[in-house]
Amino acid sequence: MTASTGNQRPSRDHGQAAKLLAELHELPEDSPRRRTLRDRLVEQHMPLVVYLARRFSGRNEPMNDLVQVGAIGLIKAIDRFDPERKLEFSTYATPTILGEIKRHFRDTGWLIHVPRRAQELQTTLNAARADLSQELGRAPTVKEISERIEVDEDTVLEALDAARAYSGVPIDVLAAPGENVPEHPMLGIIDEGFDQVEQRAMLRKVIANLPEAEREILLLRFIANKTQTEIAAIVGVSQMQVSRLVARGLRRLRESLGAPEPPTEPRRRKS
Repeated sequence: MTASTGNQRPSRDHGQAAKLLAELHELPEDSPRRRTLRDRLVEQHMPLVVYLARRFSGRNEPMNDLVQVGAIGLIKAIDRFDPERKLEFSTYATPTILGEIKRHFRDTGWLIHVPRRAQELQTTLNAARADLSQELGRAPTVKEISERIEVDEDTVLEALDAARAYSGVPIDVLAAPGENVPEHPMLGIIDEGFDQVEQRAMLRKVIANLPEAEREILLLRFIANKTQTEIAAIVGVSQMQVSRLVARGLRRLRESLGAPEPPTEPRRRKS
């Protein structure tokens, strides 16, 4: 209901709303005035929608979304209201608005899609579990729950599994001990290795065509991550020869792949 600024405001608003509702429902369905009247009624009762939506403000759902969903319930209440029943409109509209908001949470609040019957069974299931736990002094079995709520055990198991889908596990819980978690974690990251698969396949063919000495030197240098000194000791050549074989092998690779030569630094003159 709209907020009052004086003693006469509530009764005046109530009387105006009653007249608008009576006029709306007396008009034929195709009357263009129906939309004007409905818009005025919606505007007049939006404070009621906001008030009811605030009851659900702590559930990680944007308030604007809740108000929009509640407004749908308000429109439904306006269209279904029967002035001849002499009910207070706000009393009639409140359960309709709340029902629309609760339906929104039921349909969109789950992380994954679960059967509707499993969603609707949650309230009954939770109440039965709480009562049985108190009566038995322990957690009830699936069979005991199924007997209490008079459904088969498979349906109970389905509902129990569905309950785990309503809320997720924080991403930082999934991180290994000692591993840093990004400030804004994502469920996935870009794996640069996928972009390198094609490049590796191409290089493998080119490297296979290199002379054996150059191929061995390049594999030791860039795959085994050996230093030139270590390679020289392994192959039994000088470090200078290793450097030349590396340079020659890289040049052959660039030529085979059509890659440009890297820029060379100008030689400094000796003073």
